[in-house]
Amino acid sequence: MSAQQEYSFFGAVERSFDKAAKFTSWDPGILAQIKECNAVYRMHFPVKIGDKIEVIKAYRVQHSQHKTPTKGGIRYATTVNLDEVMALAALMTYKCAIVNVPFGGAKGGINIDPKKYSVYELEKITRRYTSELIKKNFIGPGTDVPAPDYGTGEREMAWILDTYMSMRPGEIDALGCVTGKPVTQGGVRGRREATGLGVFYGIREVCKMDSVTEKLGLTPGIKDKTVVIQGLGNVGFHAAKFFREGGAKVIALAEFEGAITNPAGLHEEEVFQHRKTTGSILNFPGATNITNSSEALELECDILIPAALENVINGDNAPRVKAKIIGEAANGPLTPEADEIFIKKGVIVVPDMYLNAGGVTVSYFEWLKNLSHVRYGRLEKRFTENLNTEILQQLEILTGKKVNEREKLFIQHGPDEVDLVYSGLEETMITATREIMDVWHANPSIPDMRTAAYVVAINKVGTSYAELGIFP
Repeated sequence: MSAQQEYSFFGAVERSFDKAAKFTSWDPGILAQIKECNAVYRMHFPVKIGDKIEVIKAYRVQHSQHKTPTKGGIRYATTVNLDEVMALAALMTYKCAIVNVPFGGAKGGINIDPKKYSVYELEKITRRYTSELIKKNFIGPGTDVPAPDYGTGEREMAWILDTYMSMRPGEIDALGCVTGKPVTQGGVRGRREATGLGVFYGIREVCKMDSVTEKLGLTPGIKDKTVVIQGLGNVGFHAAKFFREGGAKVIALAEFEGAITNPAGLHEEEVFQHRKTTGSILNFPGATNITNSSEALELECDILIPAALENVINGDNAPRVKAKIIGEAANGPLTPEADEIFIKKGVIVVPDMYLNAGGVTVSYFEWLKNLSHVRYGRLEKRFTENLNTEILQQLEILTGKKVNEREKLFIQHGPDEVDLVYSGLEETMITATREIMDVWHANPSIPDMRTAAYVVAINKVGTSYAELGIFP
C-alpha cells in the first residue's frame, strides 16, 4: 500500500493537535478528552431507487460536547468515510472555539454520488437520513445542528427541516435544527457567500500586518496582490469575487478539467458563465490553458487559495509551490508533510480551521435568528435611517453646505440583514486572526500559524471543560 493510500485525515488532525498541545499547560487527561470524538453514529439504511432497493452508508460524528449544540455540515460524496467525517468534526470543534462561536464540533456524510440520483431520489435519501438522526437524537436546535457541505445546499437543508418539523410537531424552535436553509425557510441573507467572504477577511487581515508582509517581502494590504484559486465552487467563486473587488488580481483559476491563467486578471463571473456554456473553464477568451490543473498550484503568485478538496498539497508538490501566503479555504488541503516544508521555506499558511469559518459563523447568526424569531435589521433599520437623516439635515443647516447625493444615501442607509451579517463576519475574522497572531508572536517557539491556531482552540476548549467541572 502506498503512502498516499495510508494517509489518514483524522491522523493528520491529531498530529497537528499533538504538535500544539506541547505549547499548552493542560492536564494530559483534558488533552486526551479534547482530542477524542465523543459520539460516532455509523448507519446503513435501505432506500428504493428505481425498481431496486439500495443500502445507503452514512455517518454523523459529534466530536465535542463542551458546548451544545454541536455543529457541522453534511457532505454527499463517494469519498465519504468514517476517518474523513471524524477529522472534519474535530476541525469544527477547533474552528468554533477559535472564532468564538459557542458550538461543539460535528460532521455528517452520506457515501453517494449525488449526480447519479434524480432529485426525487436524493430527497428520499436525505429524508431517510434525517429520520435516522432524529431516532438517535443526533439532530435538534439544542442538540446537533447540521448545515450544507460538499455536495449539499439549501435544497437538502429544506428537506431536513421539513422532515424534522413533521416528526417534532409543535416544537417552537424547530427552524434552528439546521442552517444553510433558503431565506424563505428561515435562512439568513449572506450565508451563501459567507465562507468565501470569511477567507477574504482573514487573508486581508494577515496582509495588513507589517510584521508578516515585511518578512515575506510584500507590501501591506490586498491591493495588486496576485492570487491563484483552485476550485470554482461556492467557496472558490466567492473568494475570487471578493479578492477581485478588494483590488487583488486573480491570475489563475483551476478546476478538475484543467486550469486557466491570465496575468492581467480573471473575472470569476465571466469564467463561470463560460463554463456553464461550454462545460469547461478551458479555452476562456484571453486566458492560457493549463491541462493539468494541479500545476496551477505551482504558479508564481503572492497568495494561493486551495478551495477544493483535502490533501491536494503534499510532500511531493509542496517544494514546487511558489506562493508566499497560502489560505486554506478547503478543509485539510495541506498534509503535515507540506506544513513542514512551508515552515522551512518561510511561507505563511493561514489554516483552514479558522480561515474557512465564515460558513459556521454565519450559520451561528442564522441559528440565533431562528431562536429569536425576528429578522436582523427589522427593529433598527428605520430608526437608524431616520436618525442619520436628521443628523445630516442639521449638519447642512449649520454649515450651509449640501452633502452630495451619493454620500447622503450612504450615510442615511440603515443596516439590512445582509449588512449586519457581513459586519458580524468581518468582526469575527479580524478578532480571530489577531488572537492567533498574538499567541504566535508571544511564543517564538511555535513554528507556524496552524500550531498557534490549535493552541488558541485547545486553550478555549480546555477552559470550557475545566469550568464545567468535568475534570475536578
